[in-house]
Amino acid sequence: MKLVCALLLLAATPLAAQQPAIDRWEPDISAFEAADTRTPFPKGGIVFVGSSTIRLWDVATYFPDVRILNRGFGGSELTDAVRHVERLVLKHEPRLVVVYAGDNDIAAGKLSEQVAVDFERFVRAVHSKLPQTRILYLAIKPSVLRWLQVDRMRRANEMIRAVCQRDDRLAFLDFDDVMVGWDEKPRRELFVQDGLHLSADGYRIWSAILRPFLLH
Repeated sequence: MKLVCALLLLAATPLAAQQPAIDRWEPDISAFEAADTRTPFPKGGIVFVGSSTIRLWDVATYFPDVRILNRGFGGSELTDAVRHVERLVLKHEPRLVVVYAGDNDIAAGKLSEQVAVDFERFVRAVHSKLPQTRILYLAIKPSVLRWLQVDRMRRANEMIRAVCQRDDRLAFLDFDDVMVGWDEKPRRELFVQDGLHLSADGYRIWSAILRPFLLH
């Protein structure tokens, strides 16, 4: 009787509940892998990873003399970078990883503390396989669209800065001062119309500040 009940319960369970959850980023990661097969990236280069701020960065234009692989995927969070670190980062054995993520995390309701913990998880995942690889974290930017969340973002930045200060292989780069104007609000000209993503002026400023870190 118990076996019959179990079978009936299984039959009544929706098929979707029986299947493992599908990772929403699998198409993006698979596309990266296909690109890697067509054009392998040399080991010892620089990998950019993170959300749409990374994805939309035309690194070939801003850094034509630096070997950079852009592996940003829009809408992603730090946990996504951790989950796919092998396929995004480790396989390329880079000398430097540049990370921008945390923006979407805070917007999704995560605590500042959780964002900092997720960054530490990313660091451990990279250094467990590539102990000499350096990691540069780009601080969560203040933006027009997410201005009401700026205090939580800055809190996450401060905690991540503290993590980076404890390890010579880590660095923290904060754009906060250049992103806000005399009124201490985000400079609109540094964003496109949505008030979230960087404009060409925004990327020019970020690229100029970042460049020295890429050359060492």
